[in-house]
Amino acid sequence: MTVRCPSCGTLNRVPDATAGRQVRCGKCKHPLDQAARGPVGVSDATFAADIEQSPLPVLLDLWAEWCGPCHMLAPTIGQLASELAGRVRVAKLNIDENPSTAARYGVQSIPTLLLLKNGREVDRLIGVQPKAEILRRVQRLLE
Repeated sequence: MTVRCPSCGTLNRVPDATAGRQVRCGKCKHPLDQAARGPVGVSDATFAADIEQSPLPVLLDLWAEWCGPCHMLAPTIGQLASELAGRVRVAKLNIDENPSTAARYGVQSIPTLLLLKNGREVDRLIGVQPKAEILRRVQRLLE
C-alpha cells in the first residue's frame, strides 16, 4: 500500500499489516497514521520550522478557543487537512497562546486563513468561508 506523507508529500510504501505499529515517513519521519492527517498545531516557537521551512504550500488557520466562528470553521479545516494531505500542509495557530505570530501578520479578526508559499503570505481569507471558496483559493496557490 502507498501512503502520501501529509507533511512533506513523499510517497511511502507501507505494508498492509501495520496494526499497532507507529509508521513514519521515510524522508521526514512524520507519523503516517490516521491521526496525523488532521491539521498540524503550530506555535510561535515552532512556526519557522513547521511553516516557513515547509516544502509544501501552507493553509494556516489562526483561531482562538473563545471564538464561535472559529469553532464553526474547524470541521472544514479538518476535512481540508485530510483531502489536501501531501499537497498542502494545513496548520492551526491559537492566537491567544501565540501572540507574536498573530502580530507579525497583522491579524485583527478571526478566524483568519493565511495561504503561504515558500514562507511568504500569498493570500488571506477573513471570517467563516465556505469550503468551496477555500479550495478555490488553495487551487490558485497550487498553480
